[in-house]
Amino acid sequence: MKRALPDAALAMACRRGVIWFVAAALLALSGCATVRPSASQMAATTGPTAYKADPWERFNRAMFNFNEVVDVAVVKPLAMTYQAVVPRWARTGVDNFFGNLGDLWSTANLVFQLKPKPALEMGMRVATNTVFGLLGVLDVAEEVGLERRSTEDFGQTLGRWGLNSGPYLVLPILGPSTLRDGAARVVDLKYSPGRIAFREPTDRTGATVLQVLNERGKLLNASRVLDDIALDKYIFVRDAYLARRRSLIYDGDPPDEPTPAGEAPSPAGNAAPTPVPEKK
Repeated sequence: MKRALPDAALAMACRRGVIWFVAAALLALSGCATVRPSASQMAATTGPTAYKADPWERFNRAMFNFNEVVDVAVVKPLAMTYQAVVPRWARTGVDNFFGNLGDLWSTANLVFQLKPKPALEMGMRVATNTVFGLLGVLDVAEEVGLERRSTEDFGQTLGRWGLNSGPYLVLPILGPSTLRDGAARVVDLKYSPGRIAFREPTDRTGATVLQVLNERGKLLNASRVLDDIALDKYIFVRDAYLARRRSLIYDGDPPDEPTPAGEAPSPAGNAAPTPVPEKK
């Protein structure tokens, strides 16, 4: 049931809240980061997007709709069943286990990005949880002050070294991405938690399904909010994703971009041409 917004001020406040809620939901899949959407990102449009970051909008919208159908018909019902059947303590253990394996790949990417201190801290976190936390089922590291940093993937590593993000791209099943990040997914999937922990194909498939259900279950509240408010879901998801990726590459402090007169700023941006992020 959609809610009517009484005035323009409340409408803008509601849109601002949804942008941040979607960003937080996306960040749930990959740790925490500071997302600071620009004023232009707050305004939804119904026609062709003004962003040069999304030249393939027609294809992306079709793929977004396809993913929505798959989610509503298959993934979401299974995730709801998973949450209803599996006790909270067991879901927490599953989440910790996969999170620990993800931290291992994050550690490798931090090394690739020449960030020795964060890499050491993340590596210590993985070692602590693996040894003392029953292979990561228990998050012992957080109890001793080793909190999880934002998840680092190969797309961030490429961006760190100056590779342009390229156009926004919605992948089948996998969802929001860019041309750079989509190509990097091939490497990320090779070192995904299921492939790291298991050798047998059937075990890897089972682990992947369990991980998907666990992650989708954590986003149920986010999807409910988006479904209840009459907004363009495609634009809000796109803008939140692009702002998040830019923030991650610059460690939460992206520089201002020069905006040509008459053009809207691109939320995707380009990474700095050196491995050290440029500060404002």
